[in-house]
Amino acid sequence: MALTGLPPDADTDIARVSQALAMITPRWNARVLLALDAQPLRYKELARKVSWLLNGQLHLKLRQLCDAGLVQRTEHTTRHVTYGHTDRAAALLPVLPLIVTWAEKNLEKPERPLPAIEQIEDGLTLLTRRHAVALLWVLKVRGESSGRTLARMVMPDSDWTNVYPPLRQLVADGLVDTNGSGHPYRLSAAGDALGPVLGALSAWSAGQPLRQAAHHPVWGRPDAPPAAQKWVSNPSRLPAPTTTPAPTTRHSPSPALQHGGLFSHATPARPTAALPAGGPRR
Repeated sequence: MALTGLPPDADTDIARVSQALAMITPRWNARVLLALDAQPLRYKELARKVSWLLNGQLHLKLRQLCDAGLVQRTEHTTRHVTYGHTDRAAALLPVLPLIVTWAEKNLEKPERPLPAIEQIEDGLTLLTRRHAVALLWVLKVRGESSGRTLARMVMPDSDWTNVYPPLRQLVADGLVDTNGSGHPYRLSAAGDALGPVLGALSAWSAGQPLRQAAHHPVWGRPDAPPAAQKWVSNPSRLPAPTTTPAPTTRHSPSPALQHGGLFSHATPARPTAALPAGGPRR
């Protein structure tokens, strides 16, 4: 049974991307993945790097990531067990700098510089809103669309008015624009800029090299610069999670990502001419 009213190929792609996001977005999943080294770690070694997680929480995260095929548990002996990235996880990691790049350019900026891991988590949260991937897809293909048209294409088996809560959320998040009630919807500049991220997630979820993202039928940009290079995580700098919200202001663009740069706390100030209205909300 189709998930949307889109053609089968599009429906399958949207489902794959949504499933990929569901693997990495749950709280702490990305941090645990980034805390793992290229060399498999024993449980106690990993626990020291994510010390804010209780043992029960870390066990649960590892089990979820193992079930998702992103972490491999290897039992060398009954007393020697290690955890490491699977090939699928290693292929996914280069997508994360793309999210950081998008977030740096498009999300509203807090007063304090954010570690890149928080940029990743904020970006993932926006993409996992209900029906977000499908709605962004349709708006990219069609340009402007009415709420009724979007409902027919994205949720054909539901009352068409059910499309408005997710649409209002995407507007509040800054990924979709409209001139008001009764007017059509369209991608914002920030929503359109998600193309490299969604294209890379599509390529990864289909088992293709990430370079195929440039040729995605909807999100591809063949003339775009190459995707961010592979990076090596630096778990020793992995920041402890923070929960205190900060007022928004603007900062200047950060330099190109370096190895381990996903964990950097320092970013220069952004000029005031960045995005209108502060960019999408976090």
